[in-house]
Parts: sequence; structure tokens; C-alpha cells
Amino acid sequence: MSNQIKSIRGMPALLPEELVKWQFVESKVKRVLQAYAFQEIRTPIVERTELFQRTIGQDTDVVAKEMYSFNDRKDQSLSLRPEATAGVIRAGIEHGLFYNQTQKLWSMGPMYRYERPQKGRYRQFHQINMEAFGYQGPQIDLEMILMTSRIWKALKVNAIELEINSLGTSTSRQAYRKVLVEYFSDHKSDLDEDSTKRLVSNPMRILDSKNPEMGNLISNAPNITDYLDTESEDHFATLTNSLEQHNISFQLNPRLVRGLDYYTKTVFEWTTDQLGSQATVCGGGRYDDLVKQLGGQDVCGVGCAIGFERLTELVEVLSKKEQNMQPKIYIVAVGDDTELHASLLAEKIRDTNEEYAVEINMDGGSFKQQFRKADKSGSELAIVIGEEEIQQGNLGFKPLMIDQEQTTIKEENLMQEINRFFTE
Repeated sequence: MSNQIKSIRGMPALLPEELVKWQFVESKVKRVLQAYAFQEIRTPIVERTELFQRTIGQDTDVVAKEMYSFNDRKDQSLSLRPEATAGVIRAGIEHGLFYNQTQKLWSMGPMYRYERPQKGRYRQFHQINMEAFGYQGPQIDLEMILMTSRIWKALKVNAIELEINSLGTSTSRQAYRKVLVEYFSDHKSDLDEDSTKRLVSNPMRILDSKNPEMGNLISNAPNITDYLDTESEDHFATLTNSLEQHNISFQLNPRLVRGLDYYTKTVFEWTTDQLGSQATVCGGGRYDDLVKQLGGQDVCGVGCAIGFERLTELVEVLSKKEQNMQPKIYIVAVGDDTELHASLLAEKIRDTNEEYAVEINMDGGSFKQQFRKADKSGSELAIVIGEEEIQQGNLGFKPLMIDQEQTTIKEENLMQEINRFFTE
């Protein structure tokens, strides 16, 4: 039997080749966030379990089935974060970020849910989260959607569509809940086990069922938009009109309720048909009661999260320029005392220009063996050091990706020759 320890199922490593695209996407997203005056916040990946029970909802699949929870040595129940909003609000209340002021915050990092791994769905997954607090009207809902639309444009992602809905205020939902319970109670024999439980605890969650056998029953259910109060109707009408004025195409989806219980009024999702069943790339909405619910002031909020694994799947293969690859130099050193000279030379190059990535051969070997390693490294240029070169103050200068003979240069002219090579 092998003693090899493998990664936990659904928690893959991100390898250097994949991270080239990730870093490209991150840089584009951060640039857009800066254009909308968002500031970064970083929160722990571990929080008290109670935080998620109070915000996401006890009866949601996330809390009931999917969280990684454990007791610490003081017998406190802790959980790996399944989403970011709850932790951001907890930190905002704790540090007074919402006291008589507005905030635009973004965060990025891993989340954890115990789900069945498949393409686009992992147990450790990464999100970029955007949250805005203290903005009352629909203008901030609009800006959140415009900002995500700008991200898609920056990344040249076209196969993506916007779906929106309104869940109304708590008053609206109470009226809708009553009608929904009556409807599903009349069809109780058609409900699956999960939906039967939700009929009592949270009937709106039934609309989020992924069971295809309940598709017709759900599609014929009453629409929440028919039960919105005047405040919610006006808010949603202003938002949809504004989206039209900005030429943002959208589809009204009265069945869109999102998977977390804290949403109010606007909810939205950006979806694609390019990733199989994992269609949602970005989702969010308003949560006007959540800060107060966690013991803070009565501060409204709106936010969304982008699934990083799914977004990078939609980004095309990058050009060399888009990969932002550093010019790479490989130092070949053969002979006694050449390794130290190679190290001194590499530091001189780095001191002069940090844009150059320099790799030194450290395993010995003949010129032929070292040049083979230089080719495999992806370097564009080899600098060659031998005992004779050191004595004469010379260096070998060999382009690796073009058919050009090795030349000899004076060591004192090295940086001049390197700069010329990479700018031609």
C-alpha cells in the first residue's frame, strides 16, 4: 500500500499554470472594484457557528447539511465559513464600520461547503465578495449590477445573462408566505421530503428546489411579485427602468429566491449555459435587516459574490501579454567556483531590475545538460558562466526561443545587453 497522502476530495490544489489565469482575472476584477471606490477587508475563515445559523438560516441546506463545523477545546462550536457576508458584517459591527457612515467593501478567499464535488462545484471554493452598507435606494443595487457587468467586459466574458427578482420587505413576504403555504398544502402529496419539511419552516425555500420532478409544481406557484408592497414595487420598478436606461439586458425570474435566508427586495444572478448544471457565476441582492439582526444599527446592505472557479472557466486562453509573464533568464554555470559567481550575478540582475525573473542552475551537470534544463524552464535567455569566462571577465549570451548563435559579451555590459534583448 502507498503511504502517499492525497488532498481532501473536492479541495484541489491550485497549480502554477492555473494561477497564471487566476492572477490575470484577479487583477482585472480589482481594477474594476477600485473604479467604484470599494476597499478591501479580510476576515477569518473560521467563525462561531452561531453567526451562520443566525444569518444564513437554520433551515437552509448550507447550515443544515453543508457546513464544516467542530468544537474547539473550550467546547465552542466553530465553522469554516460557507460564505463571506456574515463575517464581513460581524467585523463591521465589532469595529464600528457602520456607525453613521456608508461603506463599500470587497473581500476574496476560500469558502467551504460539504457538497458533492463536480465540475464548477467544490468543497473548498473561492469567491470575490462585494458588499455596500448604508445606501437606502435602488441606485446601489444598480451600481452593483453595473460593476459586475463591467467585470465581464474587462474579461471578455460574453456568454452570461442577468436574472433578477424582488423578494420584497418582511411585510411583503409574510403576505406571500401565507398564500404559498396554502398552495403547497393543496399539493402536499407532490412534495418531496425536503419540501415537506420546508413547508412548515420556510416555504419560500421550496421554490429553490433542484428536484426536477417538482418543476411543474413550482412553475405554477403564485409569484411573489404579485404580493409586493408599494415600497418594494417602487424600488424594483426604479431598478429595472435604470437597467434599461443603461442597456443592461435582464430577465425577470419570479422563482429566483437565492439559497440564503437574509435577502430582502432585490435579488439577482448572472448565469451561463457554458458550465453545465453549475450555471450561476455571480449572485447577490439586498439584505436590509441583517446588520440589525446581528446586533448592529439599522443599516441596509447589498452585496454579491462571484464564484472564482466558474469565472476563470469562462475566460479564454490568455495571450502572453495578458499572462503578464516576466522576462525570464537562466544562468548556466559549469566549472569550479562558478556557482558562487552565478549567485552574485543573479542578485546583480535582480537589484538592477526586479522585473526580470532569474533562475540559476544548482544541480551541476555539463553544458548540454544545463541547456536542456534552461529550455525546459521556459526562459528566453541564457547567461553562460565558465571558468574561462570568469578569468576573462566575459559571459556567454544565448537566446533560447529564437534561432540565434551564442555570443560573448563583457560582464560589465550585462544589464545593457539584457535590456536591449528584451526591448527589441
